[in-house]
Amino acid sequence: MVGNFRDELGKSFIAAGEEFPSLAVVTADVSKSTRSIEFKKRWPERFFSVGIAEANAVSIAAGIASFGHPVVFTAYGVFATEKPFEQIRNTICYPNLNVKIIATHGGISVGEDGATHQAIEDIAVMRSLPNMKVIVAADPGEVKAAVFEAIRTPGPVYVRLGRSVGGCIHEVPDHVAYEIGKAERLRAGNDVTVIAAGIMVEQSLYAADLLEKQGVSAEVINVRSVKPIDTEMITGSAEKTGAIVTAEDHNCCGGLFGVVAEAAALSVPVPIEYVALQDMFGESGNGKELLDKYGLNAKNICKKALRVIERKRKGDANYAVK
Repeated sequence: MVGNFRDELGKSFIAAGEEFPSLAVVTADVSKSTRSIEFKKRWPERFFSVGIAEANAVSIAAGIASFGHPVVFTAYGVFATEKPFEQIRNTICYPNLNVKIIATHGGISVGEDGATHQAIEDIAVMRSLPNMKVIVAADPGEVKAAVFEAIRTPGPVYVRLGRSVGGCIHEVPDHVAYEIGKAERLRAGNDVTVIAAGIMVEQSLYAADLLEKQGVSAEVINVRSVKPIDTEMITGSAEKTGAIVTAEDHNCCGGLFGVVAEAAALSVPVPIEYVALQDMFGESGNGKELLDKYGLNAKNICKKALRVIERKRKGDANYAVK
């Protein structure tokens, strides 16, 4: 099944508006791109577009939330998190207000929009904030569950979505069980643990198939909740396999790799490899071609898995090696 993150988000806005009658939605001139226009069509009195002024949008969202309403602020990932960072920190996180930042266009896979529009630091930035929770939907089938879990959860939540059309791991959105702080084991294995977020979950499953043909048993975990992270599942899997590969459409600094390395360091120091952007910006181009160019694909996950298994055999417990 093929799905689209943004189309599913539009459906989720409608479902959330019906489920949460006091919900308000704020955006910054991207209602068509984020599909929040679907919410506006049904409940214009609960919808606020402030133009290209993300800092103002966050402050307005905080003001509405201060009166007891759950609020969604939605925009492109890079503009939803980095342009209004001070306002997110001081007007949402510091008072611990009930604002959910639902961002589309995460990672370099947004493609043709180019480096200025590719959110590759957003997970690192958002997880650094006290009170902020961070969740990443793996595929369009998880979008509704992620949105509803964010709205149900008290306090600030960042939800990261992709833009591209891709495969659906979860084909029945209404049956997806989603809980902040809990990961999802998609495949059991004994030789290496592959921990992935977002669109790299699908690539990790492809990698597990390729590894199986080489006699390697890979466990695949959809991390879902980056903050808080499911330390129990991650450390339990690491104890079993003795080796980890992380995979993310994000910069290598401060994202999923950092979170997993921190969790492992406190309990099960095992060798870790990562698949991520190598501390660089992306460029304009076809999304899939960019992912391949920068090694964000199943082939590179396999390469890193074989490398980390070899390091395990040699007793190398140091962390990442490029």
